[in-house]
Amino acid sequence: MAALAEEQTEVAVKLEPEGPPTLLPPQTGDSAGEGGGGTTNNGPNGGGGNVAASSSAGGDGGTPKPSVAVSAVAPAGAAPVPAAAPEAGAPHDRQTLLAVLQFLRQSNLREAEEALRREARLLEEAVAGSGAPGEADGAGAETASALLSRVTASAPGPAAPDPPVSGASGSAAVSGLATGPAAPGKVGSVAVEDQPDVSAVLSAYNQQGDPTMYEEYYSGLKHFIECSLDCHRAELSQLFYPLFVHMYLELVYNQHENEAKSFFEKFHGDQECYYQDDLRVLSSLTKKEHMKGNETMLDFRTSKFVLRISRDSYQLLKRHLQEKQNNQIWNIVQEHLYIDIFDGMPRSKQQIDAMVGSLAGEAKREANKSKVFFGLLKEPEIEVPLDDEDEEGENEEGKPKKKKPKKDSIGSKSKKQDPNAPPQNRIPLPELKDSDKLDKIMNMKETTKRVRLGPDCLPSICFYTFLNAYQGLTAVDVTDDSSLIAGGFADSTVRVWSVTPKKLRSVKQAADLSLIDKESDDVLERIMDEKTASELKILYGHSGPVYGASFSPDRNYLLSSSEDGTVRLWSLQTFTCLVGYKGHNYPVWDTQFSPYGYYFVSGGHDRVARLWATDHYQPLRIFAGHLADVNCTRFHPNSNYVATGSADRTVRLWDVLNGNCVRIFTGHKGPIHSLTFSPNGRFLATGATDGRVLLWDIGHGLMVGELKGHSDTVCSLRFSRDGEILASGSMDNTVRLWDAIKAFEDLETDDFTTATGHINLPENSQELLLGTYMTKSTPVVHLHFTRRNLVLAAGAYSPQ
Repeated sequence: MAALAEEQTEVAVKLEPEGPPTLLPPQTGDSAGEGGGGTTNNGPNGGGGNVAASSSAGGDGGTPKPSVAVSAVAPAGAAPVPAAAPEAGAPHDRQTLLAVLQFLRQSNLREAEEALRREARLLEEAVAGSGAPGEADGAGAETASALLSRVTASAPGPAAPDPPVSGASGSAAVSGLATGPAAPGKVGSVAVEDQPDVSAVLSAYNQQGDPTMYEEYYSGLKHFIECSLDCHRAELSQLFYPLFVHMYLELVYNQHENEAKSFFEKFHGDQECYYQDDLRVLSSLTKKEHMKGNETMLDFRTSKFVLRISRDSYQLLKRHLQEKQNNQIWNIVQEHLYIDIFDGMPRSKQQIDAMVGSLAGEAKREANKSKVFFGLLKEPEIEVPLDDEDEEGENEEGKPKKKKPKKDSIGSKSKKQDPNAPPQNRIPLPELKDSDKLDKIMNMKETTKRVRLGPDCLPSICFYTFLNAYQGLTAVDVTDDSSLIAGGFADSTVRVWSVTPKKLRSVKQAADLSLIDKESDDVLERIMDEKTASELKILYGHSGPVYGASFSPDRNYLLSSSEDGTVRLWSLQTFTCLVGYKGHNYPVWDTQFSPYGYYFVSGGHDRVARLWATDHYQPLRIFAGHLADVNCTRFHPNSNYVATGSADRTVRLWDVLNGNCVRIFTGHKGPIHSLTFSPNGRFLATGATDGRVLLWDIGHGLMVGELKGHSDTVCSLRFSRDGEILASGSMDNTVRLWDAIKAFEDLETDDFTTATGHINLPENSQELLLGTYMTKSTPVVHLHFTRRNLVLAAGAYSPQ
C-alpha cells in the first residue's frame, strides 16, 4: 500500500515475563529523513528513537492482548526497557505488580496506576490491603527496587527527557503496558508487514485516558493557543486538526461512541475550511467496526502528520503541556505527529495557509533538498536544408531552434551544455530516426513563423467543441504538430480525428503490400490504403471509460488509459491495438508519453504511478508514496523526471533513474488535476479543484506564485512554446491567459527562504491575468499551443 512508503521504521520489542527482552529485526520502510534537521515525535529534549514495545498481559483464561500506547518516559540515563504486565495469578508476579503499583502511587502517577490496575483487573481492596508504600514484604520490596533500577515505570509525563534509543530512526516515546479493553491478537509483539496490519494500526488507539476528559484537554489547549501571542498563535493553530482527528479516532476505537459524537459536534466547526471533505469522511466513522476498512483512517495513522513550527513556538507548547500535565495530548504529539522545527522567526498565518492543506500536513524540508537536474539536454546536430527565400530568416532564428517537441525555448539558443542539465547518458534515450530528423527540420521552419507572445500580443484561441458527446468526453490530446486530435469517451472508445485536410488512412493488407515496389520514392504513400481514408477513426478495446490519452512525439502511436485498469498502445498506421499493459489493479486516470517517446508514465486509483517502456510488458519503475489517487502525470522536458498530482493534495517529482521522490509540493486545498512544466524545465504549474494555479521553482523546491481567478477545477494547463504565457482551462467554462514572464521574475529564493520555507507570495493575480475567454457552456478539458503559438482548446458542450 502506498501509504507505507511514508511510515517510519519501527522495532518491535517482544517481552517475556522472565528474562531480558529480545529485539526483533527492524522492519524496512521509507525512513529516510525522519530524523534529520527536524525533530520527529521528540520528547521534551528532542532526540530519542521510535520503538514499538509490546507486552502481553494475561486476563481471564489467559486471553492474549495486543500492545498499546501508554508511553513510558525513562529518567535520564535509564535504559528504555518496558515493564511486562504479568498475570495476576502467580504469587511472585502478583508481588511484582503490587510493587509497581505502589511505586506509581508514591510518585503521584495516578493515571498510569489506574491504567495498570484496570489491565490486571485488580480490585481496589487488594491494593489497599497490601499496605502503604514501604510496608511491602521483603520479596516485594526487593522486586520493587530491582524494577526501579531497570524499568521505565513512570507514566508518560513530559517532565523527564527521552533517552536515545539505538536501532531506530527519529525520536519518540517507548510504548509500555497494555491498557483498556483489548481485542484478541498476538501475544507480545505485533508483526509489521509490507501491508499495514489493521489490528496493529488500530491498537495504537487503545484507551489511554478518561474519555470524559477529552473535551477538557482539547478546550484547554485551544484556550492556551488562542491566548498566546499573535506570532505563535498561527503556528500552534496547526495542531488543532491532527489532534482533533486522533482524539476522535481514539474515542471511537475504545467504543466511547457518545463521547466521540459530542467531541466531534463541539469542535469540528473550528477546523479550517479546506479539511471539510476529510471531516465528512471522519463523521461517518462512529463505531470501532467502521475503522477497520477505512483508507482515510489508515492513512492518517500510518503516515505522520507533518507540522513545521519555529523553535520558540515549539518550546512554548512543550512548556504548557508540561505544566498542565496534559499527557493525553503530549502522547499524540509524540506518537502521531512529525514536528519539523526550524530556527528563526515564526511564520505568519498567510505564509502557513499558503503551504498547508494536504492529507498529511506539509512536506518535510529534507524531502526537497535533493539535487534536481532541471536543465534541458543538448540537442543533436542536424543539417538543415534551407530554401532560398527563407535563408536569411532561418540563419537568424530557425537554425538555433533545435528543440524537441514541447521544449522549444528562447533560452536554448546557445549550443553549450546547460549547467543544470543531467548528463546526456543519465538515462538511455532512443536514437533519432530519419523521420524524427525531418520532423525536427519542419519544426524549426515553423518556429521562424512563430508569433512572439506577450501582454501586448496575446494568442488567438481556436476551440474544438465536441457536440452531442452523450457518451461523455473524458480525455483529449493533440499531436505536437496539431494535425490530429484524440478523444477518450465514457463508452470505452477512443476516437481520432484529423484536423487538417489530410485524411486518416490505414496501411494496406499484407497481400497488397507484397505488390508494391519497395525502391520507389513514394513508397510511404503507396503503402496507405485510400479506401480506408476518413476524417475519424474509432478504436475499440477498452472495457471501461477512457480517462487518459497521449500521442507519441512521432505521431505513430497513441496511448490510452481506462477504468478497466489497463493502458493500451494503438498504432496510428493500422488503427489497431498493439499492446495492453496490465499493472494497475484499479482505474488508470492518466498516461503520458515521454518527450523523446519510448517511455511513458501512468497513474491511477491504486495510488501509484508507473513508468513503462513500450517494448516491456512490466513497468520499469513504480513510484509509490501518494496517500490517494494519482490523478495526473507529466514528464519533465528532459525526460529524467516525472511529476504526479494526487487527490492527497500534493504534487511529487520522481527521479526516473532510481525511482526516488525528490520533491513534495504542498499548498493546494483540493485534489490536483493538471500539471505542466515550463519549456526551460525550471518551473512547474499545477491546478486543482480549489480553482487556484500554483507555480513552483523546481531547483529550490519552493512555491513562487499563486494565480487566483478560476471558480472551479483547473483541468488543463499549458505554457506557450517560448514560456511567456501560461494558459489555464477550467470547469468554469473559461480559458485564462497569465503573464508567465512577470510571474517568475525577481524570485525570492535566498538561503533563508530555502532553509525555512518562509515564502511571501505577492497578491498580484489580477496584474498577471492577461485575458479571460468564456465559452457558452463548455468546460475546458484540454489546451495546446501550436508550433506557431496559436492556442487550441477542447471540451464537450454540456447543455445546462
